[in-house]
Amino acid sequence: MASVPVYCLCRLPYDVTRFMIECDICQDWFHGSCVGVEEDKAAEIDLYHCPNCQVTHGPSVMRKRRGGTKQADAGATAGRETSGRPVKTGSPQFVRELRSRTFPSADEVLLKPSGAQLTVEFLEERSFSVPVLVLRRDGLGMNLPPGNFGVNDVEHYIGADREIDVIDVSRQADLKMRLGDFVEYYNSPNRDRILNVISLEFSETRLSNLVETPKIVRKLSWVENLWPEESVFERPNVQKYCLMGVKDSYTDFHIDFGGTSVWYHVLRGEKIFYLISPTPANLALFECWSSSSNQNQMFFGDQVDMCYKCSVKQGNTLFIPTGWIHAVLTPVDCVAFGGNFLHSLNIDMQLRAYEIEKRLSTADLFRFPNFETVCWYVGKHLLDTFRGLRENRRHPATYLVHGAKALNNAFRTWTRKESLADHEVEIPDNIKTQQLIKDLAKEIRLVEHHPMGGNALSDFESEDELQIDETPPPRRKAGGSSKKKLRGDPRDEKAKLPRAKPCSDPHRIREPGEVDFDIEEDYTTDEESLAVHGVKGGAGGILDLLKASKQVAGLDSALSEEAPASPSTRDAIQGMLSMANPPSSSSSSSSSSPLSISGGLSEGLGRTFQRPGKRPVKRPSRHLSDEESQDEQETLGTCFKDSEYVYPSLESDEEDQANKAKMKRKRNWDDTPWSPKARVTPTLPRQERPVRDGARVAAVETGLAAAAAKLAQQVRQAESS
Repeated sequence: MASVPVYCLCRLPYDVTRFMIECDICQDWFHGSCVGVEEDKAAEIDLYHCPNCQVTHGPSVMRKRRGGTKQADAGATAGRETSGRPVKTGSPQFVRELRSRTFPSADEVLLKPSGAQLTVEFLEERSFSVPVLVLRRDGLGMNLPPGNFGVNDVEHYIGADREIDVIDVSRQADLKMRLGDFVEYYNSPNRDRILNVISLEFSETRLSNLVETPKIVRKLSWVENLWPEESVFERPNVQKYCLMGVKDSYTDFHIDFGGTSVWYHVLRGEKIFYLISPTPANLALFECWSSSSNQNQMFFGDQVDMCYKCSVKQGNTLFIPTGWIHAVLTPVDCVAFGGNFLHSLNIDMQLRAYEIEKRLSTADLFRFPNFETVCWYVGKHLLDTFRGLRENRRHPATYLVHGAKALNNAFRTWTRKESLADHEVEIPDNIKTQQLIKDLAKEIRLVEHHPMGGNALSDFESEDELQIDETPPPRRKAGGSSKKKLRGDPRDEKAKLPRAKPCSDPHRIREPGEVDFDIEEDYTTDEESLAVHGVKGGAGGILDLLKASKQVAGLDSALSEEAPASPSTRDAIQGMLSMANPPSSSSSSSSSSPLSISGGLSEGLGRTFQRPGKRPVKRPSRHLSDEESQDEQETLGTCFKDSEYVYPSLESDEEDQANKAKMKRKRNWDDTPWSPKARVTPTLPRQERPVRDGARVAAVETGLAAAAAKLAQQVRQAESS
C-alpha cells in the first residue's frame, strides 16, 4: 500500500482547507499557521524561504516598494500607480478608476418586460440572446425574504460553523472561512481588507425554505425538470446562491460555469454589471485573455468593441443569457440572491462555453457539476419529444432542432474511441449511447426534411447502417394526370413534403419548444392507392411481370389483340419466361427472383430500379380508367390457372395476411436508402410448390409475344428509316 505524502514541519497530509505556501528553495509546502505566514500577507513575499532554508539562504525576500513609504503610496495621485506598474485588478486603485470611467448604457441591448410578461413564449420569440431586467418582482412567481433580511439572518438559517468560500478582492484569490467569522467581519466598521461571498449555495439548508426561484427559471431549468430522482449521480445544486459583498467588492470578467444562464435579485444595496456579448470574436478574445500570464493587469472590457454598464438596484432582477461575459462591482454593501440554470434555448452556446472551460483547464471546483450527465438525460428527453411531436403531427421549434444537432455532435465527440475514457464516467448506466445518437440523428433528419425545419440533409448521407425513411408517400389522386416527375427529381422534393398550417384548435396547450402549427401529412400507402383503382397484386409475381412488359412496350390496348410473334421472337420470349418459371424448387419462390431482390416490383403499378449507392428511382405508371381496370381484372382471372394446374391465387387470405404482417414490420421498400450492409429479405413468404417442367400461362405468353412483336416492329422501322 502506497504511503500518503506528508508536508510541512508537522508532517501531515495535504489538507485542502488549510492555507499552504511553497518554499522557493526546497520546493516543499508549509502550512501558513505552522511557519507564521498569514494568507492575506503572502502576496507581499517575493521569495519565500522556509525555516530550514533560512539557515543557509537567509530570510524571505519581500516585494520592494518603489516610491518610498506607505505614506507616499497613500498620497499617490488617482489614475496611476507610484510604482509605475499597471494597475492590478481588484486593488483600491483599480476600483477607483473603474468607478470614474464611463461605459455605454446597457439600455441599448436590455429587454425590460414586467414580471408577468416574462414567459417561455417571450424568451422563445427573442431567443433569450440579450439580458433581461425586471424592475419589480411582481409577477415573477418568486419568493424571497423581506427587505430587512441581512447577513445575521443568513448565519441563523445556515449556521455559523458552515465553511464557505470567500474571495479576497485585492488579490483576486480564494480562501476558506467560517460563516460566523465572515458575518463578524461584515458587521465590523473597520475592515482591513475587501472580502466577497458569491458561491454560498444553500439548497440543502433551512434558508432554502424562504427562497423560491423565479417561475421562468423553474420552467426552463434542465436540473429542475429532467434530472431523474433515481440517478446514481449527485444532483447538481446550483439553483440557489446567497451573495454577500461589502463596498468595493469586485469580481473579474467570467462566463458562468457550463454556459449557464443566471438570475440575480438584489435584496439590499446595489450591483453594477459590465456586460459583453458572446460573439465569436469576443469569445476568442476572452479565451486568450483568460490564459494570459498578465490577466490581472488587463481590463478585459478594453479589448472588445462594446462593454455595457448595467446598474441593478434594490428590488431589481437581472437575467443574464448563456455565454455573456460579465464582471460585477459592488458600490455599496449588498445582499443578493441568485442561481444558475441550463436550458434548451441556447444549447449550442452552452456547449461552446463548456469546451472553453476544458481548453482553459478550469478546475473541477469551478465547473458545472456533472454537466455531461445532465446532457445525456436531456438528449433522451429530446428524442422522446421529437417522436411525440411527430406522432401528433406537430413540429419542434427551430431553436430546439439546432440545439439537438449541437448536442448530438457533442455526444459523438464524447464517445469516440480516443476520448471515451475521459467522458464515460459521466454517462448514465441506463443510456445506450450509440442507439441514442443514431435515433436522435434520425429524428433530426425527419424534422429537417419538413419545410418548417432547417436545411434538409442529403438523402444519400450515410449513417454507416441501413436507415429507413419513415416519411409517408404522397397520396395518388384518382383523377390525376399520368404525367409525373421521377421520384428522385429534386424539383419535386418540396411538393412531397408535409405542409404546415396554422393551428386550428384555439384551446390546445402548446408545450415549450413546440410551434403553433398543425402538420398535414399523408400516410396512405401504395397498396391503399392501388386499391382505389381496383387493382391488387403481389410482389415480384406474374402480374408484375405482365405489367412491366406492358410498360416497356407502351401498349394502350389489350395485349391479346396484338399479332402473334415470329419464331425468332418466340426464342426471345422463352428467355423472358424462364424468369417467371425457374427450373428448380429452391428458386421457384418469388422472393428468389432477381426482380424481387431488386425491390423494384413490389409496389404494384410503379416500377423501380435499384442503383448501388442511390435511392430507388420510381418510374411513372399509366393511370387505368375504370373500364380498362375491369377488363384487366377479367383477363387476370384466367392467368392463374390452366387445364393442367391451378395456380395459388395472389389474393389468397393466407398471403394477404402475411403481406399485411410484413408491412407492419417494415416500411415501404421505396423509402429505404440503399446500403451495402442491408440484408436482403424475401418480399413474400416462401411457398412449397411441385416442380412442373414446360408449364406455360397462355395469357402471359400471348402478352409477351405481343410485346416482343412490337419491339421488333420498332427496330425494323428504325432500320428502314
